[in-house]
Amino acid sequence: MAEAPRFAIREIALFERPVVLRLPFRFGVVTLTECPQAFARARIELADGRSAWGAAAELMAPKWFDKNLALSNEDNFDQLRRVTALAREAYLGDASAAGAFGHFARHHEAHRQACEKLGFNPLLASYGPALIDRAVLDALCRALGMSFQAAIRGNVPGIGPAHPTFAGLDFDAFLAGLAPAAGIEVRHTVGMVDAIGAADLKAPAADGLPETLEQVIQRYGHRYFKLKVGGRIDEDLARLEAIAAVLDRAAAPYFASLDGNEQYADAAGIAELLARIRETPALTRLHEAILFVEQPIARKLALDVDLRGTDIGKPVIIDESDGELDSFVQARARGYAGVSSKTCKGFYKSLLNAARCAAWNAQGSQPRYFMSAEDLTTQAGLAVQQDLALVDLLGITHVERNGHHYVDGMAALPPAEQQAFLDAHGDLYERSQGAVRLRIRDGRLALGSLACTGFASAAMPDFDAMTPLGG
Repeated sequence: MAEAPRFAIREIALFERPVVLRLPFRFGVVTLTECPQAFARARIELADGRSAWGAAAELMAPKWFDKNLALSNEDNFDQLRRVTALAREAYLGDASAAGAFGHFARHHEAHRQACEKLGFNPLLASYGPALIDRAVLDALCRALGMSFQAAIRGNVPGIGPAHPTFAGLDFDAFLAGLAPAAGIEVRHTVGMVDAIGAADLKAPAADGLPETLEQVIQRYGHRYFKLKVGGRIDEDLARLEAIAAVLDRAAAPYFASLDGNEQYADAAGIAELLARIRETPALTRLHEAILFVEQPIARKLALDVDLRGTDIGKPVIIDESDGELDSFVQARARGYAGVSSKTCKGFYKSLLNAARCAAWNAQGSQPRYFMSAEDLTTQAGLAVQQDLALVDLLGITHVERNGHHYVDGMAALPPAEQQAFLDAHGDLYERSQGAVRLRIRDGRLALGSLACTGFASAAMPDFDAMTPLGG
């Protein structure tokens, strides 16, 4: 492995701004209507004196990183602010030079332990470094005049044994074999309170954008869907029948994932749901379309439950249980087949788990292990672009996208910022209903413009229009 470019991290600035949803979004135990988005800017300095700024963004979603019902949404926001500030202190606390991955590896364990002392779980702790690592890599790519794709394929960050969990995998060879596609299928989320048809609309937004599942399909042409289930089998079956009645109208094949959002106590519960789906004539086509089941069992129990003795009938992946760097290894030993990629958990973890899938699949006659691409309501701009660039490079062919549905695109942002992103990424965005938003055609997003200098963005947010994080 060639030596990674070394640099010092000189400055990190943290910001936030509010995001208001046009439609309520229920996942797990929370119905979300508004939420802050966090931003990080990082300035690095290479040995030859070159300096560059990079940036990243991520929504501060409540009740996902920590689902403690005793905590309010504001408590959750403050947790995320705290872990991000702790990560900033750690990364700025060592001024010595390292490669991009070296900076991550240097602070990972100490940051996790510092968060643990405050009662923060590993999934929550990962949020801060995940945001800063992306801003740092963005800065490095800009300093070197490289795209994210080129930097990762050439292992410019220096991913490898600098962290022991990454040892034993040939990252140079794995990364060199990655190849981005020109576009990706959008997997539309059907939340627990989402309207299926016009009769389900209680308080229409009436903003010209799709509100029901029927309208979404008509406008965007989706073939992939993510269906939330709530742990009450009879209610889930009734809702799935209503969804299937809409999806089955399509002559072409469609595909779906089920998201359990930790609503089941054991493997028997999710196995019963799948068995009941299998036995329901109105759900025959939907059952055939199900690709996998996402995190059905509560995170505190999931990695202690062995799925191998239960006939679930579909692959099961972890999402909220993916707190540690070795969580996927533990899950595999319990019969799980996959794990989600989310930039809020850290893009180095996604690359690690993708390399594991490739290595494990090479040992068997049939590919068994896989990664899915899941959303956490990523917003138009840096957040959605960096997430799309990552999952596309990993070879994942469809991605859950829900931020564009629950939020009115860039409508709340300064007009100049909207125009900058539209000008730089005209294949990914369009202007409609008075704002710049994702451009979905035939259920797909075009990604060609993400191969620009930097981490997938040729435009930058208006940081002057934001407030300091926690300020």
